[in-house]
Amino acid sequence: MAKTSVKKVVLAYSGGLDTSVILKWLQVTYGCEVVTFTADLGQGEELGPARKKAELLGIRPENIFIDDLREDFTRDYVFPMFRANALYEGMYLLGTSIARPLIARRQIEIANAVGADAVAHGATGKGNDQVRFELTYYALKPDVTVIAPWREWDLTSRTKLLEFAEAHQIPIAKDKRGEAPFSVDANLLHSSSEGKVLEDPWVEADEIVYQRTIPPEAAPDKASHVEIEFEAGDAVAIDGVRMTPATLLAKLNELGRANGIGRLDLVENRFVGMKSRGIYETPGGTILLAAHRGIESITLDRGAAHLKDELMPKYAELVYFGFWFSPERMMLQALIDESQKQVTGTVRVKLYKGNVAVVGRKSPYSLYSQKVVTFEEDAGAYDQVDAEGFIRLNALRLRLLAARGKI
Repeated sequence: MAKTSVKKVVLAYSGGLDTSVILKWLQVTYGCEVVTFTADLGQGEELGPARKKAELLGIRPENIFIDDLREDFTRDYVFPMFRANALYEGMYLLGTSIARPLIARRQIEIANAVGADAVAHGATGKGNDQVRFELTYYALKPDVTVIAPWREWDLTSRTKLLEFAEAHQIPIAKDKRGEAPFSVDANLLHSSSEGKVLEDPWVEADEIVYQRTIPPEAAPDKASHVEIEFEAGDAVAIDGVRMTPATLLAKLNELGRANGIGRLDLVENRFVGMKSRGIYETPGGTILLAAHRGIESITLDRGAAHLKDELMPKYAELVYFGFWFSPERMMLQALIDESQKQVTGTVRVKLYKGNVAVVGRKSPYSLYSQKVVTFEEDAGAYDQVDAEGFIRLNALRLRLLAARGKI
C-alpha cells in the first residue's frame, strides 16, 4: 500500500543502481513526486548519465538538479577543516565525512525551493553516512521528513535489488549483475574503498583497489620539490601560480598521485559502534596537511599551537560523527580561524615515493628568530643565565615532592 504522508521528496541521487532503485521505490511505495539532486564534488565521473537515467525513470527536467559544487566543497568545507589539521583517530583525513554536510545542506535548499516535504538518501543502516546526512537535515530543517530506504524496505540483498530493477525496467550495467569486489566513494579530496574483499583486516589490499595513486615503489626515483603559498591558513598558490581552492587541490592531487602519496589502510571506529576497515587515498590532502603544519610551525605561538593540537581530536570527531552544523563545531571553528590570521607564507615540500617532507618555510609573520636561537654569538639577544631561575622555579614542586618522600 502506498504511503500518502509525503507529497514531494528530494533524493540524493548518483544515478547508480542503488539510488535508481530508491527513486522508483519512492514512487511506488510513497506515491510521491521525486526530485533528484546530484552533486559534482570532483568524484571524476560523468554526471550526464545521471540526468538521462532520471528522465528515463519519469523525472521531469525541472525536477532534476545537478550542481557543480567543487569550489564550494573545497573553499567552505575542506579548507576550514584543514585549518584545524583534523585527523580522525590520528590518521583519517575525513574525505567522506566532510562531503556529507554539503550534500545534505543543498538537499534542504532544494527542498525549500521546490516545496518538498521530505528528503531521502541511499546510506545504509550500518554506516556513518546516514547519521551525517540526517543530523544536517534536522539542523537546517527541524520539521523535515527523512526517508532512509535501507532502514525500511525488504530489498536486503543484491539479488533482490536486481530483481526490483528488472521488474521496473531500470537499466542495469552488465557489471552490476555480478558482485562488485568492494564499494567506492570519491570526491575531490579523496577516494575510499571498503567492504567485501576488504573486510578481512589481515589481508593486504590488492593494487586494483587504489585509484588515486600509483604505488610508491613505482614513483620516480628523483624527488619533486613544490612550494605552496598560504594566506590566513588557506593554500592560495603552487609554485607562484595562484589558483582557486578546487583547482589548487586538484593540482596537489596530481602531484600526490605521481609520487605515490596519500594511501591509508585503516581500521576505524564508526559512530554507530562497529569497527570497519577502509582503504583511503588522499594524495593532495596529505601534501596540504604537511605544508599547513609547516607554515604554522613558524607563525603560531607555542600556546596557540598546543591548544589547537589539544582541540583537534574533538574537532575531527565532530566532523566524523556528522556534527558539522553543531554549535560546538562552529565555536571551535571560530577559535581555529582566529589562530590562522597570520598563518601566511610559503612552504617548500619534497615529495618522494609516498613521503612528504617539509624542507623550507618562510613568512612575513614568522616568530622564528635566528638571532635568538643561534648556537653562535647572539649579541645579547638571549641571556643564558636566566635559564637557571627558570629551571629552579619549575623544579620547586618536584623538589618539595621529593623532600616529602624523605620524611
